[in-house]
Amino acid sequence: MKKDLRLYLIRHGRTVWNEQGLMQGWGNSALTEQGVKGAQLTGQALAEVPFIAAYSSCLQRTIDTANYILGERSVPLFQHIGLNEQFFGSWEGTNVETIRQTAEFQQMVNDPKNYQASSNGGETWQQVAERAMKAMQDIIDVHHRGDILIVSHGHTLRLLLALFAGATWQNHREQGKSVAMLNTAINMVRYVQHDEDQAGKFIIERLNDAAHLG
Repeated sequence: MKKDLRLYLIRHGRTVWNEQGLMQGWGNSALTEQGVKGAQLTGQALAEVPFIAAYSSCLQRTIDTANYILGERSVPLFQHIGLNEQFFGSWEGTNVETIRQTAEFQQMVNDPKNYQASSNGGETWQQVAERAMKAMQDIIDVHHRGDILIVSHGHTLRLLLALFAGATWQNHREQGKSVAMLNTAINMVRYVQHDEDQAGKFIIERLNDAAHLG
């Protein structure tokens, strides 16, 4: 069966822990006033998009962001654990500056292939890539045509968009292969599958577009 979907991938609004420089992962903190405003502005920018469904991670900051984007629209919002942020284990809630210079942190941000999350008990990049791509496939399996809102997280979306563009989880942090996701910026990806026996194709149409945020 043919598929033609347009996926709007948005990082959640700015949070208290973002402001405080804390590792967030599967932990959670509330959206700040700026975070709420960013989500509302994204909603205004996408007001004419006829979403057929919306998906967020299971973490409250993405659920709240999705609801602010959708506003009063009657669009079903589902949660998928595969869209969660990378789990940082014992690093969660830690000030990033206290671990930035450690060998393992540097490996996480610069050498995904060899990052094993051995000291913090978190997720490897391979684990994030596998469950995030499965989440995308689950969404694609349900829908055939239309526009879909997906609200997720910085590491998860950066990895997904790099994978869509042809990178691998091992090399996605190399220069030119990915960009850091801005809060409530718009990423737009078209997914086209011409025949059910053929692999579908992701086409990135907008990347990290924050023009609507002022």
